[in-house]
Amino acid sequence: MKAKTTDADIQSGNALLLDAALESIPYGFCVWSDAFRLVMWNKHYRDIYGFPPRRIRKGMTLEAVVKLSAALGNHPDQSPAEFLAAYKAELGNNRGGARAKVRELVTGGRTIETAHVYSPGLGWVVTHEDLTEAIASSEIAQRRKRELERQNIRLDAAVNNISQGLCMFDAKGRLVICNEPYARIYDLPPHLIRPGAQLDDILGHLFEQGMNAGGSREDYIIWRKDVIARGEYGKNIHELDGRTILMQHHPMKDGGFVSTHEDITEQRQQEARIRHMARHDALTELPNRTQFIEELAGTEAGLGRGEQAAVLCIDLDHFKAVNETLGHAIGDKVLKQVSARLWGTTRETDVVARLGGDEFSVLLRPIDKPADAAGLAERIVKTMSSPFSIDGHQIVIGASVGIALAPADGGTTDTLMKNADLALYRAKSKGRSTYHFFEPGMDAAIQQRRAIESGLRQALARNELRLVFQPLVGLEENRVTCLEALLRWDHAERGAIPPAEFIPIAEETALIVPIGEWVLREACRAAVAWPTDARVAVNLSPVQFKSHKLFETVQAALHESGLPPTRLELEITESLLLAENEPTLQTLHRLRALGVRISMDDFGSGFSSLSYLRSFPFDKIKIDRSFMRDLDSKGDSMAIIKAVIGLGHSLGMSTTAEGVETEEQLEAVRGHGCNEVQGFYFSPPLPPAEVHELLRAELAPRLRRVF
Repeated sequence: MKAKTTDADIQSGNALLLDAALESIPYGFCVWSDAFRLVMWNKHYRDIYGFPPRRIRKGMTLEAVVKLSAALGNHPDQSPAEFLAAYKAELGNNRGGARAKVRELVTGGRTIETAHVYSPGLGWVVTHEDLTEAIASSEIAQRRKRELERQNIRLDAAVNNISQGLCMFDAKGRLVICNEPYARIYDLPPHLIRPGAQLDDILGHLFEQGMNAGGSREDYIIWRKDVIARGEYGKNIHELDGRTILMQHHPMKDGGFVSTHEDITEQRQQEARIRHMARHDALTELPNRTQFIEELAGTEAGLGRGEQAAVLCIDLDHFKAVNETLGHAIGDKVLKQVSARLWGTTRETDVVARLGGDEFSVLLRPIDKPADAAGLAERIVKTMSSPFSIDGHQIVIGASVGIALAPADGGTTDTLMKNADLALYRAKSKGRSTYHFFEPGMDAAIQQRRAIESGLRQALARNELRLVFQPLVGLEENRVTCLEALLRWDHAERGAIPPAEFIPIAEETALIVPIGEWVLREACRAAVAWPTDARVAVNLSPVQFKSHKLFETVQAALHESGLPPTRLELEITESLLLAENEPTLQTLHRLRALGVRISMDDFGSGFSSLSYLRSFPFDKIKIDRSFMRDLDSKGDSMAIIKAVIGLGHSLGMSTTAEGVETEEQLEAVRGHGCNEVQGFYFSPPLPPAEVHELLRAELAPRLRRVF
């Protein structure tokens, strides 16, 4: 018998159905009565706020639920009291049946959207939906959208602001995109820079505007289509409106391609300048050593066919003195004028180069006979002997030239350069301002020079240096008033080496500084032992002034020897005073203030100028021996001697005539008032022991006979 269904059963079933319906809702659900008490809820509601099942009961007040929620970490941005008051107000203000929404934060930083609607007799029906993931997804989408917009802006800015022209074509040769530099480089009209423009139309326009791609229009188009068809990288350099443009073709997988276009006009010009600078001298614009060697190497093939050439190595005479006295700025201007003069002596087929410093070279090609090279060398020597007028200075230098003939003196670049340099060295050793052809055996002379330099470095340590002294006779005193210290070198193996051979090498290598110090000390030490108060004269090299220790060296030599400063005479040459070098003049004044006498040696031999005598109050002028030697052959020599003697007297300076070897020469200079004479007529240079004998005898009988 079937049981009868009661109202209680029906109500119980309805309750189960309601519970099932509530639990199946995909969001939180609850109902609050008019008295703000919990009427019903579902599991999602508890889960959203983290309520334990047994802690939520029917009839709980809103206040109790809020406290529990706060204890579980919900609503972190408000206190429980603040949240309760606000929530009650929201519910209380919504009794008209409208659906109101609000968002709140719960534990874990999740965002919950609550929507409540009021139902009379029931209360407020509230839904709670977790929007955390939805909001995150929306924010991600928004960020992606904004990032994409920024990337598009950046791409557009990058494409249009790069210096290269850029364009993209699809597989059918239609323009997809191009940037502003691309349109600007080719000055394309608007219809050829719109998407869809055909590559053939663009190329046709460019050739009509005069583009030159290194071949015909048809050749270029065939090449371009072939590169596109093969899907390979390619590049081309073409000319348009005087500009050089580099095009690079980059294939894409879909059959389209991207090409870049760069105006490389300035780059090519800069590369040309760099190539020029690498092979040309920056100061004179002449080819440099690298270019000259390449040009010389290029003649080797012609030599094999019977052609002839000549290499001339050129070195300026006295140029070092210009740099040291007038400064490098004047020296540079001299080098520029030198290069212009050299260029003016040569033919178009010749090569003039500056190898460095004051060294130049000429490749003379072709030549018929050695006289062609000799003629050029004569022109060079002549043109370089003419004074240079620069910034108010009259500068006299000169040039020495060495010549090597090809193939007679060598068939390779290295051999020709070496032999021309050897010939140059011979020209300089023969008196400068001349030229000399290469001769077999010249290498031996170079080896000898190197041997002298090497031996000179050890000469002091081996006690191979010694001094001799040549007397200077005072014509009024009728006795020896001074003796000039002269350096001699007795080599252990080669014997006596002439000063003319080793002193120039000592100056070039700066060995003259330690050697000069030794000479000063030795001369002072010797003079202290002389039986008379005759002075001792020591020659100074301009190189010694560069050491900036000359004053201290002289002072030390006097102190160590005990020689009174008034008995020391220092001789300098005119080249030291080519310009009024302030440190040099200061040193001279300090030495003179010490009591040392200062003489100008070899006056009239080179750069003589009255301004030199005005720049410093010399005690003595020594007239160069060349005037004595030319006294009989050149009529103006006596006039010059007379003028120098008179000039010395007027300036309060004594005069000494060097190189007096005959009685006629003696009478000539004595008749014009010369104070001292020096030369073989009286005495050759003497070793120290003979100096003592000479001074003891004072040459009195001999002098009376001579006078």
